[in-house]
Amino acid sequence: MDVSTDYRAQADAITELFRATFTASEGAEGGALIGDLVRRLIAETPAQDLRVFTAWADGVLLGGIFFTRLTYAGDPRTVFMMAPVAVATVHQGKVIGQRLIAHGLDALRQEGVEIAVTYRDPAFYGRVGFKPVSPADLPAPQPLQLPRGWIAQSLAQAPLTPLCGPARCVAAFDDPALW
Repeated sequence: MDVSTDYRAQADAITELFRATFTASEGAEGGALIGDLVRRLIAETPAQDLRVFTAWADGVLLGGIFFTRLTYAGDPRTVFMMAPVAVATVHQGKVIGQRLIAHGLDALRQEGVEIAVTYRDPAFYGRVGFKPVSPADLPAPQPLQLPRGWIAQSLAQAPLTPLCGPARCVAAFDDPALW
């Protein structure tokens, strides 16, 4: 598996991977929602606020992961949110997603990002170091439909401590339907 950060040249393939993967797991409406989110993230998000990692093997796109900046009005720490994450349906169960997540988190750690958060299944993402956090301690930029899915980890040597909000996300994520 090779990991690439060149997402602009592969924007159509990446968007289609996410649309197809989420359609298979969440239906056509979910696939369209996430496909549009990915298209907007690539087209509209400033480079300093976006990190994209894709996994490839023999010219085939296996999976992808997005990290976008979260800012907290009263806190100087650097925070990125991991979402969305997708592995092509035919390649799921081969630890591609976990390897891609570990690669992305390590890259963020190396550039000095202090905290990573995501909003998904705590059991699955617990395998790569995420732990449940309270929205009171780590405010979300939108009301959470499933607060137990708000999880985070420290990427620095320091333990995870509360962040002073309110929080702000990139424009593509500023939609209550995504939360």
